[in-house]
Amino acid sequence: MNIRKELLDEMLQECKTPPDLFGEGGILKQLTIALVERALETELSTHLGYKKHESKPEGQSNSRNGHSQKKVQGDFGIAEIVVPRDRQGEFEPQLVKKGQNRLTGLDEKRIALYARGMSVRDIQSQLQEMYGVEVSPTLISNVTDEVIDEVKQWQNCPLDASSAISGTSNYAVRG
Repeated sequence: MNIRKELLDEMLQECKTPPDLFGEGGILKQLTIALVERALETELSTHLGYKKHESKPEGQSNSRNGHSQKKVQGDFGIAEIVVPRDRQGEFEPQLVKKGQNRLTGLDEKRIALYARGMSVRDIQSQLQEMYGVEVSPTLISNVTDEVIDEVKQWQNCPLDASSAISGTSNYAVRG
């Protein structure tokens, strides 16, 4: 997916410094919140079988029931998002699951690639190929530095007989 140059120009028009892009109130955080909230609304529409502001299908007893606020941690810091609810309490969001307080995604992929022995530049290249995402070597290094002790512990964890067969370590199963 390509984002139109005109749209990017419009979004970046007010950005003059790096904090305008990546800071607490920066465009990256605002865009992430907007996209997550839009995706959650789409998930609820799929769950209910009709879009927001459309009439409820005949025989449908469940409906939208407002929103709840939730704080999530991501690469951009902590953000507060609104999560839509349904009247019967059956809606289980997939993007940000109930009880989840961290937006999962590239952090875990970076760590997994690093744990497999890939260099920072190899990880950067792999993420670009697989997801079309450009990630700076500095960001990759910062993420891996935060969890290096955990990665080393995982790499050095001995396998028991059942783990050797399944290809997982005791640490991976517990962690």
